[in-house]
Amino acid sequence: MSLRRIMTAAIAMLAALALAGAASLIVLTTYLHRTTASMGSAVEGVRLAEALQVDLLSLYRLSDSLLRIPSDSPRSLAAIESNLRLHLTEARANAWSPQEQALIDDAERTISNYLLARERAANLPTEQAARELVPSLEAALAALDGLVTFNVNEARTVQLQADRWDQLANIGAVSVAALLVLGGGALLWWLRRFVFRPLLDMSRAMRRFGAGRKRTRAPVAGPVELRDMARTFNEMANSLARQQEEQLTFLAGVAHDLRNPLSALKMSAALVTSGRPIPEERMQKTMALVRRQVARLDRMVGDLLDATRIEAGRFELSLEERDARELATAVVELYQAGGSSHDLRLHLPEEPVLLCCDATRVEQVLHNLVSNALKYSQGGSRVDVIVGYESEEAVLSVVDRGIGISSEELRMLFAPFRRTGRAREKAPGVGLGLSVARRIVEAHGGRIEVESRPGVGSTFRVRLPRARSAAQPAVASSPAETVH
Repeated sequence: MSLRRIMTAAIAMLAALALAGAASLIVLTTYLHRTTASMGSAVEGVRLAEALQVDLLSLYRLSDSLLRIPSDSPRSLAAIESNLRLHLTEARANAWSPQEQALIDDAERTISNYLLARERAANLPTEQAARELVPSLEAALAALDGLVTFNVNEARTVQLQADRWDQLANIGAVSVAALLVLGGGALLWWLRRFVFRPLLDMSRAMRRFGAGRKRTRAPVAGPVELRDMARTFNEMANSLARQQEEQLTFLAGVAHDLRNPLSALKMSAALVTSGRPIPEERMQKTMALVRRQVARLDRMVGDLLDATRIEAGRFELSLEERDARELATAVVELYQAGGSSHDLRLHLPEEPVLLCCDATRVEQVLHNLVSNALKYSQGGSRVDVIVGYESEEAVLSVVDRGIGISSEELRMLFAPFRRTGRAREKAPGVGLGLSVARRIVEAHGGRIEVESRPGVGSTFRVRLPRARSAAQPAVASSPAETVH
């Protein structure tokens, strides 16, 4: 149920009803105009027929006064005959149906017969002339009565039709008005029930959420658009809740991870400041412990600062052209100098692999990957650091034979403050290293790829763009193995 579609359909329906009403009004107006014209024609026909009857009767009555009335008088026989012919012409022009034309033809024939009879009876005695004229006069008057009756009946028929159309127009107008009112009422009811109510519920849910009730969620109801809005709000609320939980987990992890090195530093300080003589060997072990814990604190603080800069958009790179072999060698030698119990091997190609990068940040990424490989692998196991290139990309790989990562855990591997279950058990941490490493690599225009199987090990590949001056043909490198 889409709000847009329903509103479009409702508006289209109401517009169709309005157009239908307007079209009906136009049709009705046209019909009434034609009806008025027809009634006017019928009335005119009645008037002309009655005028012809008056003319005939005037001719009959003035037959005896022919010598006493001047020929130019409107009441003269010549003037009356002229009017008679004029009225016949007008009646024929006014006729609009074949039936009326036939009646006019019959009336004209009887009038002509009367006029011929009148001419023949002009020299007859009055009584004999009257006997000759009366039958033809009555026939003409009867024909004109038929014309009057026809026009009267036509006028009545047209009036009845107009009355029926008027009733239909009233019914149609009432029906269209009722449909418009019902449609508008139904649309308002639907909007109130399925649009305004979900909107109010969503507004209340947002206010409750803003007031601190973080478990409040908006009901998913109403049209598709409002459902999408409710789902978006709920997803945002769930995301904020997860972020809050992650922040609390992060704070708890940071507090836990800080407590261990601080406790070790506290005990070492207590031992050094106890005033008792301390053997040289014990002092060296204590200072080595202090250095390790300080280095651990430094890494934690560095990760926190980097994560803060990245989130604030203040992460900057100092780019320079460096050889990836030198960066990898420096990282491996650092861990070898620390007396690692793992079989750490470095594989380098014979030719340089030049990068335009921030050397410190790239080393930070490699430190994180190598450190994780060592932490999550058993002592004595092999860890390979491989430098190579493919086409225009430098590939820095770290391969271990450690605990591995499941496919479910791989999806959230680079999320901040997220650590897999086995990783939490194997080594402490706050879960920022891989997240920061990925952001550093992406800031260089590269990417990190991971392949892992639980119990078999993991392979992390860092792909970075090579410097333009070092572009090589599209072949993979064959690094020479340098074992350390």
